[in-house]
Amino acid sequence: MPADQDQVVAYQGEPGAYSEIASRRFFPGAGCLIPCETFDLVFQRVQREEAEFGVIPIENSLAGSIHQNYDLLLRHRLTIIGELKLRILHHLIANPGVGISQIRRVFSHPQALMQCRRNTARLGKLEIIPTYDTAGSVKKIKEEKILDGAAIASDLAARLYGMTVLRENLQDDFANFTRFLLLAKGRHRTPNANKTSIVFSIPNLPGALFRSMSVFALRDIDLYKIESRPLHGKPWEYLFYVDFAGSIEDRRCKRAMAHLRELAGYLKILGSYPRDDSDSDPEEAAGI
Repeated sequence: MPADQDQVVAYQGEPGAYSEIASRRFFPGAGCLIPCETFDLVFQRVQREEAEFGVIPIENSLAGSIHQNYDLLLRHRLTIIGELKLRILHHLIANPGVGISQIRRVFSHPQALMQCRRNTARLGKLEIIPTYDTAGSVKKIKEEKILDGAAIASDLAARLYGMTVLRENLQDDFANFTRFLLLAKGRHRTPNANKTSIVFSIPNLPGALFRSMSVFALRDIDLYKIESRPLHGKPWEYLFYVDFAGSIEDRRCKRAMAHLRELAGYLKILGSYPRDDSDSDPEEAAGI
């Protein structure tokens, strides 16, 4: 990671959001963290050089991919230079003095609500209200003095806003991780890069996807993930986002990309970066 003392980092959400926690993991001594209301604004701030780096979530181990951010990676000219897998521990948070029997409404970001769906249902018949941010939900129930509502957010958000944690670890599975990406403007050669992300499209022809995947198989390049997204303006045609082992500077990866360019109608290299293997230990992932 780059030196962090004077870095300006943009993230989505209010102070106390999981993206802020991820930003501080990337840059423990960051001089300035800029909260942004939307993911699109994170990309814009980095694109306009109002921030040197942006931190966005891209997928969760329980709720799946954050499709909006896949689309934003396509639209903006930013490069992925790092990733971080952060364990997500959700808590049910309310105003001081409010008991769990008083709760009638639960506020949070749709991803957090999805990750806590089963355990929230066990609390009784509650109105589920999606919001733009987990920490923003805590801020909302505090500022609006909502005494029949609780928010699902981080312990950090509870502390920052002086709120009470009613239930800890509300997520449906303890092995709940979100993968965050670190973004920067322009081309970057990241030290120790061993993972690459790309997006491409292929003609809608029989065998086209098989042939595109063969460029990796022929060179023994491991694929970590493949995700399809609709190609806007062309119904029933798709873009394919692929994460694979290796750096774009590696000879066999360069050859694979040259081969793929011959087959693809469109190809964009999103970045090469160090893979985060911090949750690879099954005992650690299970909380043992």
